[in-house]
Amino acid sequence: MSVPTLATDRPVCTPLPVLGCDVRVPLVTGGEVTYAALDYAASAPALQRVWDDVAAYAPYYGSVHRGAGYLSQLSTELFENSRADVAEFLGCRDDDQVVFTRSTTDSLNLLAAVLPAGTRVFVFETEHHAALLPWERRADVAVTYLAAPRTPAQAVETLERALAAREPYGTALVCVTGASNVTGELWPVRELAAAAHAHGARIVVDAAQLVPHQRVDIAELDTDWVAFSGHKLYAPFGAGVLAGRADWLRDAEPYLAGGGASRRVARGAAGEVEVDWHEGVARHEAGSPNVIGAYAIASACKALTEAGFDRLAERERELIARVREGLAAVPGVRVLSLFGPDAPSVGVLSFTVDGWNSSHFAAALSAEYGIGVRDGLFCAHPLVRTLVGGASSADGGCGSDEGAPLNAIRVSFGAGTPDEHVERFVTAVGELVRDGAKWSYRTEGGRCVPVA
Repeated sequence: MSVPTLATDRPVCTPLPVLGCDVRVPLVTGGEVTYAALDYAASAPALQRVWDDVAAYAPYYGSVHRGAGYLSQLSTELFENSRADVAEFLGCRDDDQVVFTRSTTDSLNLLAAVLPAGTRVFVFETEHHAALLPWERRADVAVTYLAAPRTPAQAVETLERALAAREPYGTALVCVTGASNVTGELWPVRELAAAAHAHGARIVVDAAQLVPHQRVDIAELDTDWVAFSGHKLYAPFGAGVLAGRADWLRDAEPYLAGGGASRRVARGAAGEVEVDWHEGVARHEAGSPNVIGAYAIASACKALTEAGFDRLAERERELIARVREGLAAVPGVRVLSLFGPDAPSVGVLSFTVDGWNSSHFAAALSAEYGIGVRDGLFCAHPLVRTLVGGASSADGGCGSDEGAPLNAIRVSFGAGTPDEHVERFVTAVGELVRDGAKWSYRTEGGRCVPVA
């Protein structure tokens, strides 16, 4: 595969420039086109501002926390300032902690590791696997799975009933998404937090799909923790955040044992190793931290704040309306939804197309139109299967399997998406449904690919 070229006209991504807006990719039908990145829900492109900030810092990169040299001192200050910037971005309370992790998945696994023994976790079956699965790994933690609600009010009612029916002792934790990675629908976080606290439970919000699109304020929402990933927030380099209450983090054994988490290590009288662990954020940040990843997140937080979330959200609502209007005009296209078409959402939509296997449709969008989307079950298998309703795939070309579960196609976008990308996508969906694919495709490694 050859390296893509860059466009000569250097298109501007509004309202925030992102890397990749000038990348041109080949089409199987001939020629090249500027790539339309519409898979933001998986990984958003890096903001140009973030890339420039990281590039400016890179020559000064050094070890963190224990280095005596100038670059080490500078890097340590930058790392800790990044923590403070993220805390401000999230509206953290004075006694909250911001722990840098690898991702949302890592953040929620960290929280699962520090739960007090005997905790009962309440989680909706609609969650991303990162929020659905970590709790079962603890033998001393119980999990109650809640059925998919069909309205925000029903979500609150379902949670209240479940919490009221639990044992009147022990700790409890509610885990819920802020915005669905499948439908983009906003969940009633503030109301769910109030219900949790009224029943003596705590709540963690999977904010991976929320923080790139709307302002998240921990104190205002009254949540105990939020978790998110930098790569969803226009920040590359593989870092994430768990932010919120400090007590469970402080009282638990370190998530990882090693340098940085330990304050003092000595040999005991009987030859054993005695360890005193740090009590602050260092307790769960063993090893050399991802300084560039943390700085990239902080840079993205500043850029989004300065751009103004109200302005960004208003434009995104216009893009969502355009996509919904375009898909509604195409016969056989069904947009997936829990709460209905009028429910508030972020720039994430999933849909099915009658007569098409999802892998075939996504492959055609890429190969024939230069549009990148996602297809499948989106690491939220129970939710997608609930929304699809147990339908079977029709014979739509490569990748189809008569009687197999029908997957979905997901389009997602954000602050760096040009209007033209959305217009091209809507046009492409209509043409593929009306005229069919222009190229032949085959299955390779479980994926649909163009025939060479």
